Amino acid sequence: MTKLILALHGAGLGAWLCAPAFRESLAAGGATAVQVNLDDADVAPATMRFGPAEPITALVSVWTDGDPAAAISTVAHAADEPALHAYRVGERVRLDPVPVPDGSRCDALVNVALLRRPESLTRDEYLEYWQIHHTPIAIRTQNTVGYVQNIVEETLTPRTPETAAIVEEHFPMGAMTDPHVFYGSRGDEKELHRRVTELMSSVSRFGADTGLDLVPTSRYRWNI
Repeated sequence: MTKLILALHGAGLGAWLCAPAFRESLAAGGATAVQVNLDDADVAPATMRFGPAEPITALVSVWTDGDPAAAISTVAHAADEPALHAYRVGERVRLDPVPVPDGSRCDALVNVALLRRPESLTRDEYLEYWQIHHTPIAIRTQNTVGYVQNIVEETLTPRTPETAAIVEEHFPMGAMTDPHVFYGSRGDEKELHRRVTELMSSVSRFGADTGLDLVPTSRYRWNI
């Protein structure tokens, strides 16, 4: 089974990407599941949304037994974006997201970050720090209710920027505008400062404090 993540940049993609016809086309090419993450009205209040590249408006994850090119073509056609960015990834679920029925919106703010490895670290050093050292810090200093890591194994389209990893972090919806909800500090300013300081110190150790794209999203998933 291959997992693909495709980053899109157009407007108003939700209707196309959540339609049954889109899933039927993916299934015809060997896909068994699809996840759609949308920067939509439900997450519009989110205060963290940034990146050095063209703003990402949606991400599509596809699990497939077929040719990745078939899935890429289907997504490109649905989004009307021939030069979309596509990654083949290795998934590692560190904190299971709350399960919801197929097609239902996950009741969470789902931040998706595309991370870039600094030249000062080898790939092995980068992954070791991120997966072994940083992940426990990220989970204990934030009010995380789901955490999925995706290691980029290959870029699949010519314009796809180099990216080391793609991480999906779930938070309560209140985290969009309230830092105490985001960090789980329960209104305690001293504890909020402590958590932010510990997290950012770790983030800087593997270069995730600069050069990343961060997209707040609504998450939908289907088995197909």
